[in-house]
This record gives sequence, C-alpha cells and structure tokens, in this order.
Amino acid sequence: MQSQRPKCDHGANAIVWRMAVSGLCASLVGIGLSRFAYTPVLPELIAAHWFQPSQAAYLGAANLAGYLAGALLAQAVTSRISSIATLRMMMLVASAAFFACAAPLSFFWFFLWRFASGVAGGMLMALVAPTVLPHVPTARRGLVGGAIFVGVGCGIIASGTLVPALLRLGLAQTWIGLGSLALVLSAISWNGWPAAEPLAGRASTLDAGRRVVFGGVALGALYLEYALNAFGLVPHMIFLVDFVARGLGRGLAAAAQDWVLFGLGALGGPVLAGAIADRLGFRVTLRLAFVVQAAAVSILAVYTDPVSVTVSSLIIGAFVPGIVPLVLGRLHELVPGNAARQKAAWGLCTTAFALGQALGGFGLSDIFVRTEGGYRLLFMLGAAALFLCCAIEIAMAALGAPLEAVSADTV
Repeated sequence: MQSQRPKCDHGANAIVWRMAVSGLCASLVGIGLSRFAYTPVLPELIAAHWFQPSQAAYLGAANLAGYLAGALLAQAVTSRISSIATLRMMMLVASAAFFACAAPLSFFWFFLWRFASGVAGGMLMALVAPTVLPHVPTARRGLVGGAIFVGVGCGIIASGTLVPALLRLGLAQTWIGLGSLALVLSAISWNGWPAAEPLAGRASTLDAGRRVVFGGVALGALYLEYALNAFGLVPHMIFLVDFVARGLGRGLAAAAQDWVLFGLGALGGPVLAGAIADRLGFRVTLRLAFVVQAAAVSILAVYTDPVSVTVSSLIIGAFVPGIVPLVLGRLHELVPGNAARQKAAWGLCTTAFALGQALGGFGLSDIFVRTEGGYRLLFMLGAAALFLCCAIEIAMAALGAPLEAVSADTV
C-alpha cells in the first residue's frame, strides 16, 4: 500500500494544479488581456484615427462598466447555470470580443464589445476563486489562490510585450492576435475545472447570499474601502501608457517598457502581500497597503521623471492584483467560519470594486476629455480616493470597530 500512496498523492497534486492553471488562464483572459491589453493599444487607436481621444477614453471605461454588470449578474446566472459552464462561456465571450474589435465598424460596435469583455471579466473574477478553492486542500489554498491572481500580472506583461509586436503588423492584426491567444488559453482551461456544482449546492449558496447583510461597521467599511481603492487604481490602469507615450512625449516604446514593469509588479504583488499579511495580519497589512498606494499614485501628480514613473508603475502594478488577497483575508476575519456567507460577501466585495472602477473609469475619462489631457489631475484624484481609505481606517481604529460582522441570523 505504501508503494501506491505516492501515486495517489501525485494524482491529487495533478488535479489541484490543473484547476490552478484553469483559474490562471481565466484571470489572464478575463482581466489580464481583456482589460489591460487595451491600455497599450489606446494611443494607436488615436494615432490611426480609428477614434478620437475622447472616444478612446470612453471605450476604456466601457470595459469597467461591463465588469460591474458581470459582478452583479454572476450570482443570478450561476443559480441557473453551473459555475463551470459560466466560466467556459465567459472565456469564449472575452475571446470573441477581441475578434470583433478587429473591425472598426462604429463607436457603438466597439463600445458594445468592450462592454461585453468587461461583463466576462467581472463574472470570471467573481466565480474563479470560489469555484476552485473549495476543491483545494486547506494547506495549499494560499498558493493556489496566488497562482490564480498571478494570471492578471501575466496578462499585463503579455500586453506590454506582445501588443507592441502585433501593432507593427496593424491594429486589426493586433486584435486578431489577442483573440487567438485568448482562444488557446480557453482551450487549455476547458477540462481543468472541478466537477460541476450540483443544483442544490448552488441554491443553498444563493440563499446564503440573500441572508448576508451589510451589517457590521467593519464589513461595511471594507466594502467602501475596496470601492475607493478601485477608483484610485484607474488612472494607472487606463491612462499610464497614454500618459508616458503622449503626455510626456516619450513614445510608445518607452511607455510599453513602463507597462511591462507594471506587469512585473503585478506578478509578485499577490505573493508578497500574502507573505506580509502572514506576519503582520490582514488588518495591519491592508492599512499599510492603502498608505503605500496613495503615496505611489501621488508621485505622478508631482514628478514625471523616468525613475518616478518606474517606481509608481511597479508599486501600483503590484497592488492591482495584490490588494485582492488582502481584502479576501480580511473578509474571512469579518465573516468567520461560514463558506456560503463568505462567498456571498466576496460577491459584494467584487461588486463594490467594480462600482469603484466604473465610476472612476467614466468620471476620470470625462475629466480627461474636459481638461484636454489633464493627466496630473487624474492622478491627484486617484490619490485622494486612496487617502480617503486611510482616513476611514483611522476612524475605524478610533471607533474600535468590532472584528466580526453581523449576519442576518443574529439580527
């Protein structure tokens, strides 16, 4: 029997890592490529006269609005269709959106498909971790969760290295190339998901979601902070490449390098944030994260030299995915011991983040248009949102907010 046990362990390990790879592919397609590949493409859309600067900015915001819709719809969709089927379908939608954008038929056409890619990303982010992690041994959930979120960084790096190469072939070829990559990743992930969730399990989770309330000062503050954090990240996520390429006049090659640095930060962010949280605790680490992010965004409101841009890009890149495990860990402290309620609360967190992104995307795009490229004002507003997170945490400490949230069963 001893000679057979390693084979069983090896088989279990293979299943776990196949699920991790599927999750990584999903976050890579839904977030890493669908959202972040647009950032290095944006200057070329303007230069090639596909769209005016104002239209191109709003197209970036369309993806964030779709992300909000996807986060809101995820729970309702999975109450009727299995999570696995939904994940597969959303990866195909994201892939189709790339191919559709190869034809600049109209602003509305582009807006529709950028919105659709955002819907896919919102659903994927809301569903990937809750679908995969319950099937992973407790001792490996941190590592597997980190692997899933690293997909975001992989997508950013791919967009910073692959997109400039594809752009030499043309804009249409760039969208087709991204769509082809998304299809390949969808195929890789297709059979790696865990067994489909039974209908009874989905119904009980939906019921738990209805019974989770916003109650608990600390939990309500977490939702607000996560939304503000999302707003604060928008200037980098949408405008960084355009800021360097056109705003600073350094060109697309230099902007692509900064975008790759942004992606390198995103690769290490989740792992580093988790390691620090293991030593300091999620509450303390989350507070430090707000302070560091606020300072990093503020840099570009004041300094525009290459070193400042590099430092800011690396730090904010790290926190784009790195803030996720910190908020998830803090949420588990506030909603302890109930997986269904944790999943429902995470759905609300994802919605709060999506709302902050959508408001930031459209609001800052409108300011960008009205100020005719007022990049520094965008970074100032992003920093203000993150400093507000710090203020909320100071208020929470002064109030001595309780650790645990209130559930409907205790009201």
